Amino acid sequence: MAFLIRTIDFTAAGREIIRDRVVEQAALTIGRAGENDIHLADLAVEQRHVRIDRKPDGTLSVEALGTLGFGLDGRIVTEGTIDPGTGGEIALGAARLAVAREGDDTIAITIRQIAADEGKGDALRGFALASALPSKRTMSWIFAGAIMLALLMVPVASHLLRDPVKNDPETIVPGQVVMDAAWSAGALSLKHHELEDNCESCHVAAFESVQDETCLTCHEDLGDHATPARLAGGMAPLSAGDALQWRIGEALGKEGPLGCVSCHSEHEGPVRQKPASEAFCSDCHDALDTRLTDTALANAHDFGKEHPQFRPAYYASFGAAKPVRASPEAKPVERSGLKFPHDVHMDTRGGAARMALSLPDYGQPLECKDCHSLTADKIAFKEVTMEDSCEGCHSLVSGRTASGGFSNLRHGDVKDLAEDLARINPAPRPALASGRARPGQFAPGGGAYAANFGRPMRAYIGLSNALSPGGICTECHLPTTRQGRPDLMPVNLPDRFLTSGFFTHEAHKKEECTDCHAADTSKAATDLLIPDLKSCRDCHLGATAVKTKKIVPSDCAMCHAYHVPSGQWSPKGKAPHYSPAPAPDKTTIAALFGQAKP
Repeated sequence: MAFLIRTIDFTAAGREIIRDRVVEQAALTIGRAGENDIHLADLAVEQRHVRIDRKPDGTLSVEALGTLGFGLDGRIVTEGTIDPGTGGEIALGAARLAVAREGDDTIAITIRQIAADEGKGDALRGFALASALPSKRTMSWIFAGAIMLALLMVPVASHLLRDPVKNDPETIVPGQVVMDAAWSAGALSLKHHELEDNCESCHVAAFESVQDETCLTCHEDLGDHATPARLAGGMAPLSAGDALQWRIGEALGKEGPLGCVSCHSEHEGPVRQKPASEAFCSDCHDALDTRLTDTALANAHDFGKEHPQFRPAYYASFGAAKPVRASPEAKPVERSGLKFPHDVHMDTRGGAARMALSLPDYGQPLECKDCHSLTADKIAFKEVTMEDSCEGCHSLVSGRTASGGFSNLRHGDVKDLAEDLARINPAPRPALASGRARPGQFAPGGGAYAANFGRPMRAYIGLSNALSPGGICTECHLPTTRQGRPDLMPVNLPDRFLTSGFFTHEAHKKEECTDCHAADTSKAATDLLIPDLKSCRDCHLGATAVKTKKIVPSDCAMCHAYHVPSGQWSPKGKAPHYSPAPAPDKTTIAALFGQAKP
């Protein structure tokens, strides 16, 4: 069986062009795809729209292949039958396919494109409302002007005529600008969602971007990364395109690339502020020493590839006023004033372990947690106290009280120790004869003088020499003299060793303490048991590292904050704040508009 496919087109002059081709096959496909037997370049036609098959009785079966139907002799159907003897017409988009028999075994399909009906309904157009209204172009300009008046002029006028209200983070003041919600580019972040109805709390001046001084009215305690001059000097150079955009933005009143809004963008939905990316930090710190030649900071790019060695803070001399910093590679010697061998206390077979096994409060060899406990913020550790952590083994019992209990030497102040030692009765002796007493110290409780010339107890000798080398105090403390009197070296430990970054022990609670701190092999209190960079890289690699059960991709923001020192750990007291540079004279285009306020 053969199909004669005849295509009828027209030239621009109206001349008819007829093209014939014969297809020797029993079925045809019609659609917009080029692989169809009949290709119709019409968006109203599916890729594979219709299939025509010859039935045994000589008729043609027409079936839709997609989701759309087709026209068959004026009806929309999804399948149908055409008798070639009587003929039929298939409508697909703007094409009409006339099907008829031509010869004994040839089916002719004539394809003709029809033009859309023009002028249809002209007779009724005069009765439509559009005939009494201005043209579409005129109506568009009218509506555009109304929108500009309502959504632009009204808010601007109310903004310029309002009474300025000082920003107060403690009190949310309702907005005064009319219809300002029409200008909103989106919902505010979770931290600023309470300001949704008060645009002028941030947008103080009309036609001007949010200024840093406005942000600082609420965030006044927020520390800067560095002074503005240092930030500008250390910033990586801008590309030509970025520099041009910033010049345009600054001319319109926007703060420069170091402004608050360059990093803290708003109107992006009710989300939390995302931490800075690694690239944000490495753009400046990757080659910082080439721009700030006097900087003491080492270059940093990626924690797993290029990061300076840790420099923990410690006291390098006894009684020093301030700690110093040094790399673990320099083998720093900590002068804390303590004598404490960690290995002796952590030896599971040593004397300390055997003593702990005999005490009900322990019942097992000593562990790190027996002396070191986390603070409430789960970041640092509480101060180790004698009464809670040491006295279970290192007893300060000095004797018995009159009520039968035990008296203890007070710990912490040498003056208290001296008073407690003076009250100790070394060894009471019976009187030599009835009614007689030897001259000496005033008897306890008042009354006659009494004296005790007996040999002091052995324990009393040890207590009286507590501050001397070999005394009970020197088991943990270093002896010294102060103003000619025996004394102890004051304990001097920093509040925190790694002060330039954030670290939480809570996130590492599944690890053993000795995985990072070599306390079980430390033989002296002068060892600075702070892990080095290499030990952290066993698990933490750069932001581009592949996450596994052991490897944790770590970007700069995991340990460092941009706003220091308020964004990281700082000593007790209010963190210092670097005041921004004095604002230049307002000569921008936005400022000129803002000065138009009556």
